[in-house]
Amino acid sequence: MTAKRVLYIGGTGTISAACVRRSVAAGDEVTVLNRGSSRRAIPDGVRELVADVRDAGAVRNAIGDAEFDVVAEFLAFTPGHVQQDLDLFEGRTGQYVFISSASAYQKPPARLPITESTPLENPFWQYSRDKIACEELLAAASRDRSFPVTVVRPSHTYDERMIPTIGGWTDIARLRAGRPVIVHGDGTSLWTITHADDFAVGFTGLLGAPAAIGEDFTITGDHTPTWDRIYRWLAEAAGVDEPDLVHVASETIAAFEPELGPTLIGDKAHSVVFDNSKLRAIVPDFATTITFDEGARRIVGYYDAHPDEQRIDADRDALFDRIAAHARSAG
Repeated sequence: MTAKRVLYIGGTGTISAACVRRSVAAGDEVTVLNRGSSRRAIPDGVRELVADVRDAGAVRNAIGDAEFDVVAEFLAFTPGHVQQDLDLFEGRTGQYVFISSASAYQKPPARLPITESTPLENPFWQYSRDKIACEELLAAASRDRSFPVTVVRPSHTYDERMIPTIGGWTDIARLRAGRPVIVHGDGTSLWTITHADDFAVGFTGLLGAPAAIGEDFTITGDHTPTWDRIYRWLAEAAGVDEPDLVHVASETIAAFEPELGPTLIGDKAHSVVFDNSKLRAIVPDFATTITFDEGARRIVGYYDAHPDEQRIDADRDALFDRIAAHARSAG
């Protein structure tokens, strides 16, 4: 396959860094545009443009008159962000890939598995509604002006630096100290969790694919453990045989900490199982190769090797103590 000129807006985040690595391995000519402040290294051979992506003039100056086969947008979260891209890239790219979110799908879902035909409707989370509005703007540009858009919806995607629990490293520290760890709900709901390296296979397979233009794709894989299983795999990786898991309703957690409400009630509180057959029709190599038992070992291994990144959130730590005390007094 002919090498592609790919611009990643972002390129150093949890998902995009893995995609950049795979694009480079495929022989593509890769450019990343971001503020240059990420802790994830950029692979050799990648051209780096440094600009504040919210400053349209700075972005235009950084890109100059360059054209790209693909622009992959990982940092657009509102219609205003997307409109800036339309103003800049229309007529200068053969494909614009917008990274939306599987949280935009109907919550709670009326039926499983979730497919690309599942309605986009999330009354609980503004982030998801903004992503839906971005998609609507792009759909209009595609319909009215043949703008070459592809929409991608990841669900919970992680790598060795991203701990997929509400407490992050604070949860690992609490597990190792034998302290109670809060699990939303009763721990039995199913959650689709995807390693970034697996996501990257599906994502890069869509780049430059004519059949992907004007289409939307879920990229999540088919690994759907329960939340209890996710926490227990983390505990096992951390060397804890009997974790003290305290189950608390998402609504109760949100009452204690409203900031957590949208991500729980608008997403993680619901069982989610996805059908990725539309993606696999174009990218047959896409598969789940890293399940979270292995992912948990990689996470704990990384943080144990980087003790300077083992940051305990004191506020969240105290919050968990209050929630656990309330749950046990009520039970």
